[in-house]
Amino acid sequence: MTPPQAGTPLDYGVICGYFLAVTLFGVWFGRYAGTTKDYFFGGQRFAWWIIAFSAVASTVGSYSFIKYSEVGYSYGISSTQSYLNDWFWMPVLLLVWLPIIYFQRIRSVPEYFDRRFGSGARLVATAFILFYLVGYIGVNLLTLGKALQPVLGWGVFTGAAVTCLLVTVYVFAGGQTSVIMTDLAQGIILLAAGLGLFLAGVVHLGGWVDFWSLLPQGHRYIFSEFNSPDNFSFVGIFAQDGLANTGAFMLMNQGMMMRFLAVRSVSEARKMAIFWILVLTPLAAVAVSGGGWVARAMAERGELETSAEHSFIFAAEFLCRPGVFGFVLAALMAALMSTADTLINAVAAIFVNDVYQPYVRPGRDDRHYLRVARLTSLCAAFVGLALVPIMAQGTIYQAHAMFTAAVTPPILMAILLGVFWKRFNTPAVMATLLGGGFLVMLTFIPPLDRWFLAPFSFGMGTASHTFTRALYGLVVSTAAGVPVALLTRPQPMARLIGLVNGSQVDAMRVFKGGEVNRLPGGRAHAALAVSAEMDSAERVLVPQAALDLMRAEQEDIIYVCDARWWLGGLKSIHARVGGVSPDNRVHLSRAALEGARLADGARVFLEKTC
Repeated sequence: MTPPQAGTPLDYGVICGYFLAVTLFGVWFGRYAGTTKDYFFGGQRFAWWIIAFSAVASTVGSYSFIKYSEVGYSYGISSTQSYLNDWFWMPVLLLVWLPIIYFQRIRSVPEYFDRRFGSGARLVATAFILFYLVGYIGVNLLTLGKALQPVLGWGVFTGAAVTCLLVTVYVFAGGQTSVIMTDLAQGIILLAAGLGLFLAGVVHLGGWVDFWSLLPQGHRYIFSEFNSPDNFSFVGIFAQDGLANTGAFMLMNQGMMMRFLAVRSVSEARKMAIFWILVLTPLAAVAVSGGGWVARAMAERGELETSAEHSFIFAAEFLCRPGVFGFVLAALMAALMSTADTLINAVAAIFVNDVYQPYVRPGRDDRHYLRVARLTSLCAAFVGLALVPIMAQGTIYQAHAMFTAAVTPPILMAILLGVFWKRFNTPAVMATLLGGGFLVMLTFIPPLDRWFLAPFSFGMGTASHTFTRALYGLVVSTAAGVPVALLTRPQPMARLIGLVNGSQVDAMRVFKGGEVNRLPGGRAHAALAVSAEMDSAERVLVPQAALDLMRAEQEDIIYVCDARWWLGGLKSIHARVGGVSPDNRVHLSRAALEGARLADGARVFLEKTC
């Protein structure tokens, strides 16, 4: 069913105004990106709440509104199961992975592979992750093109190209800082619009009771049947989304890794992850599916005629006045832009940190790598756009599921085995990556696909292979690596310090460069002062009262931040305690104040981080 062009000139004006505002907003924050650390990790200075809203914006890709509304229209409340079946990843993320990458100052997943297994594993991991990220960009741009088609009447590729250009402008300018700040705004917008559309539909239908009664009986269950239907069964969705996709998103998605590393401390990263996963993600599940639910209820009452694919657009146009409809569509654009910008910046980080700097042009100054990062962002966007025609086959839901199920299992299992099993060594990780990847690729060749995937399909037909390929991939990747690890010599323990579970405290010692001060302390407040005696941007003189309150000592690392909480850490710096100040003020060098964009005399708060 091809929909007629939707919207009014006012709606088009809102969408264009939104595009312009977000682009300028992102470019403005480009002034905070003066180094590669700023460009890739936002200076590691942000508060947890900013990153949480930014993360949910990246989680809810543009495909989410279309994909989950389509599934919600066809299957009902069970469309949320992809957001609700992956809670078990939280301990792995919060207690194991975050401390390792943060305290070891690991800038990318391939860098972890290099330290843990060597340069060969790093190159293979780089290839896997670049393929994953660029393909993800293509999926997002495809969805944006399909979403704009019924609104503006553009072709799919044209809509994808226009939005891709706008996203690339502010990513080119500001990198991760621009991405974080634009995604903060876009995360709030997409949640407000999605939840608002759902509530407007419920009110229009007469309230919760009437809305619920209009849904078909099979649409009222939180999970689908175990192995039915083939293309939306519980076991298939759990294998593809709960296991492979969520594990990859939290542990190997460079964009999310850069979000975690942009937070000012591990404790703040944990707060961010808990709020993101337990509060914002369930809200996002309703926001992205609600359009499909109310569209189905209105269709059952005879008020709306639509296909599942266009249910979100048609429900929004039916329920919203001119201008408001444009705002809802702007939220759809927000979802696209907030995911695409993260991925584009992530591709640049992987290429510069894991390919260009170690192998092509080592030893160059930071400005050179910053220029290369910006150029790489342009190339990543162009390659992702080139994939749009290739991926424009079948539904968006199937395209996304097939892509992630095929790419993620080998590297996800390599990370898990590397983190939790000390005996897992270099030959084993290569067997997992290359052997597992080869065995997964065989499932795209008929009739091998039926032979290999049937045992993992739980009695379902070939339509389930898009999802159950993920379970097959996880099993064969593990099977390829474990025997090799058992039959070869383990790595020396000295090489594993800080890189495996159980050595997080050792990683903290490496981070600090000495023994860790783990005494719990409070937050202190003081005024800043420029010290002519301070010649290091990494040292700070702190009043004795503040040291006592924080329970901090000489050489401890502390966080100095502008006291205005709503800035979220945008003006801040990490520094080592270099001594006691001669007065009640915090003394920093002129270079430190300029780098943190703090002003002489400003009120700041101080926290001990390590």
